[in-house]
Amino acid sequence: MSFKPWKPLLLTALTVGAGATAATAQSVASAQKAIELGRYKEARAALRGNSSPEASFELGRIYQMRELPDSASYYFSRAAGSTPFGMVAEGRALLAKNRASEADAKFDAAAKATKNKDAKVLTMIAQAYGESDVKDITRALTYEKAAEALGKGKDNPELMIARGDIYLHSDQGGGEAMSSFDRATAANPNSAEGFYKKGVLNVRSRNGAAAKENLDKAIALDPNYAPAYKELAEMYYSAGQYPKALETFQQYQAKAEKSSDTDAEYASFLYLTKKYPESMAEIDKVLAVEPNNLTMNRLKAYTLYETNDYTGAATAMDKYMKLAPAEKIIPEDYSYQAKILLKSGRSDEALSVLQKAISLTTDPDKKADLQNDLAAAYMAQKNYPAAIGIYKAKLRTPQGDLTDQFRLATAFSNSKQYVQADSVYGIITTAKPTYAPAWQARAQANFYQDQDSKQGLAKPYYEKYIEVAGTDPDKYKSGLVEANNYLGYYSLQKGDKPTATTYYEKVLAIDPANKDAANAMKIIKAPARSAAPARKTTATRKK
Repeated sequence: MSFKPWKPLLLTALTVGAGATAATAQSVASAQKAIELGRYKEARAALRGNSSPEASFELGRIYQMRELPDSASYYFSRAAGSTPFGMVAEGRALLAKNRASEADAKFDAAAKATKNKDAKVLTMIAQAYGESDVKDITRALTYEKAAEALGKGKDNPELMIARGDIYLHSDQGGGEAMSSFDRATAANPNSAEGFYKKGVLNVRSRNGAAAKENLDKAIALDPNYAPAYKELAEMYYSAGQYPKALETFQQYQAKAEKSSDTDAEYASFLYLTKKYPESMAEIDKVLAVEPNNLTMNRLKAYTLYETNDYTGAATAMDKYMKLAPAEKIIPEDYSYQAKILLKSGRSDEALSVLQKAISLTTDPDKKADLQNDLAAAYMAQKNYPAAIGIYKAKLRTPQGDLTDQFRLATAFSNSKQYVQADSVYGIITTAKPTYAPAWQARAQANFYQDQDSKQGLAKPYYEKYIEVAGTDPDKYKSGLVEANNYLGYYSLQKGDKPTATTYYEKVLAIDPANKDAANAMKIIKAPARSAAPARKTTATRKK
């Protein structure tokens, strides 16, 4: 399961309203750049003492980026008025309050006031939708297309950024978003934001080479472009390059604004790179300033669990669950809560938490992750029939895969249903014949059906395991010892000492101290005893 405890920044600079003074325009432009870089304190400082509608508008954006909708709505409302700019501001105030239909009406009025001929106003409306959480992009694209038409074939970089942000709200909009950002950088080759956004999309599509190229370009254009360093760090993290990821994230932290937010991000990244004690220190630093910080309370529970402090984790998780609004709770929260409850001996509560979470989760992938957790909880309780039922159900969905087949087979084996386990392992070895663990597990399932090894049911599977695992003997040492020991024993009991010797010698080559192989070799090498004369029994003597 892969998640980000923080949300990516939405970075787009808006066009200010007409009529702003030169001083206002300069302070607003400075604030816009600071917002783009996530430097919210700096942005507020640039606007200090500026009571213009444009300044209030940017303050609204600052609070929107910080996910403080009430404050965002307040400042957007201060910028509202009867001009097209003021109508857009009022629309954004309504969007911040999730009153989308009323916002649509205000945006429509702003566009009509300019007879749909002012590209700046139309771009502002497109940007408003791009920076919002509105999922239906139909109306947003209406304004974007109208603004685009006014360009007469010449792309406006700001509009293209907004267009890309709008398409990112659509599940299938990644291609159009990338096309939009490509057009933005083509129109303005010095747009660090455009290259950054292209890099973000590359990271999400796991195109590492293109991601690095675009993010490096953003940094070359603006060495202080902190978000690009963070995205590079996330790319390295996704690739499992944890030392490089942490090093790059520390570069981000050095470039980013010093705040509880950046400390929280650093704590999150330390957690993700499994630096749990270091993460805990950063978490405590943030909580000392913001005791109700949701992300840090969440990570405190997670991190205490990972450091085996289950009592502390239980306390932290209880606090977090009481603090978090229902809409802020994510599937991983339920997963950790259940794991903490299991470690605390509260297994029935853990099962109840997971069952509730599954019923409330609509995202198929997240539901599948929770089903895995529930099945694992049943396995821990040795309630194998329940675990088997979950895996079977999951395998009937698109989320079911070979990993689930392996888990199902393991559950069958644990419940001593070895015939069924063998059948499922057979599906895996057919689909992935070079997957050594499946051959070993199948051999074991057959061994338990033939524990005296007289039928040799496990023999062909251990032979295949040796063939497959032999390509990486260092990785599969213990399995190769197991397989060769079995085949040596099978050969020995069949009276084939030369073949048995070959297998046991392979065991001792891998593990010279292996007692089973050493004892077998003693038996093989022992001189044959001549038949001793039969001892007379009491019954014989009497005769």
